Amino acid sequence: MSTTIVPDRRLNSLKSKTSAFKDRLGPYALSSSGVALVVLIWWLLTALGVVSPLLLPTLPSVWNAFITTLVQPYHGHLLTTHLGISLARVLVAFICGAIVGIPLGLLIGTNRYALAVTRPLLNFYRPLPPLAYYTLLIVAFGIGETSKIFLLFLTAIPTIVIATEAGARSVRTEFMQGARSLGASKWQVFRLIMFPAAMPQIITGLRLSLAITYTTLVAAEMVAATSGIGWMVLQAAQFLQTPIIYLGIIVMGITGLLLDVLMRWAERRLVPWVGKSV
Repeated sequence: MSTTIVPDRRLNSLKSKTSAFKDRLGPYALSSSGVALVVLIWWLLTALGVVSPLLLPTLPSVWNAFITTLVQPYHGHLLTTHLGISLARVLVAFICGAIVGIPLGLLIGTNRYALAVTRPLLNFYRPLPPLAYYTLLIVAFGIGETSKIFLLFLTAIPTIVIATEAGARSVRTEFMQGARSLGASKWQVFRLIMFPAAMPQIITGLRLSLAITYTTLVAAEMVAATSGIGWMVLQAAQFLQTPIIYLGIIVMGITGLLLDVLMRWAERRLVPWVGKSV
């Protein structure tokens, strides 16, 4: 009878893989336990009748509202249609904001004359609440899609511009001067040194801008709209349909979470060196 001896190298490899799996699983397990705790407390409060169903509906009623709105239109549209309309608004405005905001931020970060011209305007415009000038946009463009997308576009730009400017200014001057001394053109310095170095802060600005834009979208739909997930919640509130309200809030939260997950995935793809030791 022969015995098989597993080499220490294979055992160490197996242990390292197991440890890595536990490290990846740990945060997800903690997050899941937090969600489960909230659901448990919700179920207990409704089952024991501690909170009125008008304030906190039961979990089955919210689930039934979800199934119903998936197959039956709620004020003219299915739940998926309301959500799709909202996502289309925010993504169109966000992409347009990125197309304008990133080049503008790079220009401000590399040109002192552009900085001198735009900084007072940006500092005046950035703190303004978007809904403060939304009325002017409604007067100019009506309550259709144009006013909403333009509002979200104006909301998205400041954060992107500021983050991009900071990224451009964070690039070490000696790196660019060294490349120029070796014969690199201005375009090569920008493409190979400045832009990659500024990318981490640009991506951070895009993440923040997307979150702010999505938040403004919901508020804009509650003010003037005839469709969208925010408008759906407002309509449910007017008719005291609490399960629909909670359903809309949950859908908005999950959608915002997924959008942030998408941005973090893009960050890992575009700037994989961030957070890694050299």
